[in-house]
Amino acid sequence: MDRTPAPTPRAETTSEPSDTGLSHREVVLCLFALLLGLFVAAIDQTMVSVALPVIVGDLGGLEQLSWVVAAYLVTSTVSMPLYGKISDVYGRRVVFQTALGIYLVTSMFCGLAQDINQLIVFRALQGIGGGGLMTLAFTILGDILSPRERGRYMGYFAGTWAVAGVAGPFIGGLLTDAGSWRLIFFVKLPVGVFAMAVIHRVLRLPIPQTRHRIDFEGAALLVGAITSVMLVAVWGGTTFPWTSPLILGLIGAALLLGSVFLWWEARVPEPILPLGLFRNSIVTVCVVVGFLIGVAMFGAFVFLPLLLQAVVGLSATASGMFMVPMMAGVTTASIVAGRLVSRTGRYKVWPVIGMGLVVGAMAILALVGAGSGLAGVVPPILLLGLGMGMVMPVLNVAVQNAVEHKDLGVATSTVTFVRTMGGALGVAVFGAILTARLHVELVRLMPADAGDVDLAVVANRPDEIRNLPGPVADAVIEALSRSIGTVFLVAAPIALIGWAIVWFLREIPLRETVGGGPGAGRPPGPPGPSRIEMPEPAPETSPEVAQQGAAGRFPAPSGPASGGT
Repeated sequence: MDRTPAPTPRAETTSEPSDTGLSHREVVLCLFALLLGLFVAAIDQTMVSVALPVIVGDLGGLEQLSWVVAAYLVTSTVSMPLYGKISDVYGRRVVFQTALGIYLVTSMFCGLAQDINQLIVFRALQGIGGGGLMTLAFTILGDILSPRERGRYMGYFAGTWAVAGVAGPFIGGLLTDAGSWRLIFFVKLPVGVFAMAVIHRVLRLPIPQTRHRIDFEGAALLVGAITSVMLVAVWGGTTFPWTSPLILGLIGAALLLGSVFLWWEARVPEPILPLGLFRNSIVTVCVVVGFLIGVAMFGAFVFLPLLLQAVVGLSATASGMFMVPMMAGVTTASIVAGRLVSRTGRYKVWPVIGMGLVVGAMAILALVGAGSGLAGVVPPILLLGLGMGMVMPVLNVAVQNAVEHKDLGVATSTVTFVRTMGGALGVAVFGAILTARLHVELVRLMPADAGDVDLAVVANRPDEIRNLPGPVADAVIEALSRSIGTVFLVAAPIALIGWAIVWFLREIPLRETVGGGPGAGRPPGPPGPSRIEMPEPAPETSPEVAQQGAAGRFPAPSGPASGGT
């Protein structure tokens, strides 16, 4: 049984909509700015992926193509846990603004890159900013709204993630075709600048009054371990064979560095990832289920378009349109579930139902064939979206409600980080499964006089498949149908494990205050009036006010902040 300490007595005063003293208008503006920051980070990968052939044609470096995506993926993933701890120490606002500033400046440099090596370096630096945006947006939401209030807004965050996943390829393709691939990096600049200005103007959060030591040793070990894992996921089975010395060496490095990291974190006074969090069963269940839903979510985003284009026969644009049911499902389920969580105080039922829908959707998609048509594809896509919308935001609320406010940043970033890791590893493993099965099926189904079929064309240019001779095209489509079906067939039991685990999620009362300890809320039922339960540190202020108060009671300004769904 988990032991959660009683909440520390704090001063109470009446509040407006938010325990932080923000007006309703300021809360709405903050949420809007956070959604904009989350959107520009979430849409990045899908926009860039669509433009990769044009980028390589302009800058050269075909053999380094994968690193344009991988560099961002590695640095954004490894930076997520660091932002949670750093923002707990130095305050959310300034850390969020720093992450957004890094993202915007490096995005501009990406658009100005003159060769592929420059682009890869700038993409790696851009990922450092993107990782902060994805994790801190959810953390700041936890700072300005109580868990009881948070559910009704969390759906918009999940919906933003879904919209970015669907709109990214369309916007990226449109900008690349209509102008230049460089526009995909420049178009986000005004959006990001506006978000930064709004956050600076309206976000007022307490500045930490006690300075803590950052666990740089633990951070270095974590970065090394995660980088090794990500490189295995990116290179394994594609650039290098799984049994190559490099891949085996990276696997060994990941295991060694990970073990040393756990040993160190158990002994350091202020760890970057407090292992004590995992003594709380709510955190443990949410982290494990978050990892598994990440596998399902990213796998769907990557392989559903291939299914729609290569097997069903849609164009790239049309396949993007038919991903809208997933987006609609995620958004609708997130908003409805969030509002009902806020109204009733009950949250366990939603991830239980949601994971069940994900399992069913994966099982149905595994049966989709060339003759299924849209009628066989759209319903499971909608079910998948509904399931993910019920799971992702509720896991964030459950974790944030289960930990002390001082651990809010690191707990939120851990869930986002693990979900992203699940997605990255899932895509790598599913990609290897797809390639291996495709080789087997092509050999089995291809007519004897067909000759060789270029797998790069099959996987990356599905629009060219139907230009092949009739029997050859039929064989390729059937081979792809069976191969993609195998991917979803493997994904279904993974989701089933997540469904079984989520039944162990404990449900404790949702707090109706921003501060306080875990489970400090009232029993489930209609929410009562908001009460503030915060210490009285000075709010984050503008530089002018800080200078005026430097000799008095105001400290210097400090301050700000991802899975996700």
